[in-house]
Amino acid sequence: MEHLKRRQDFVAAARAPSAATPGLVLQALNRQDSALPRLGFTCSKKIGNAVTRNRAKRRLREAARLVLCKTARNGFDYVLIGRMATARRDFADLQKDLASALKRLNATPNEVADKGKR
Repeated sequence: MEHLKRRQDFVAAARAPSAATPGLVLQALNRQDSALPRLGFTCSKKIGNAVTRNRAKRRLREAARLVLCKTARNGFDYVLIGRMATARRDFADLQKDLASALKRLNATPNEVADKGKR
């Protein structure tokens, strides 16, 4: 998967539908083309110092590699936003959070989507 690098791509994804879970926020922008999906990661300074933010982004990248690579749709930009709990949340729970958020964003009106309630 290609990575998002330009600010305008992140800004466009910010206007797209999103799904929040305890461990992350996932934004999914449909680019209306058939190109491979693209992926971006971000963590604000609210999360902590550089060490904490980098750890959170590494965990998001690995979760995306394991979950998104199998289920990402072509023509979409995905942005994963780290939250306070991202760096310390159990990794299996982080993967479940990502799968749940992706399922909600990909749900059709005829499908019942998981709302992330625990």
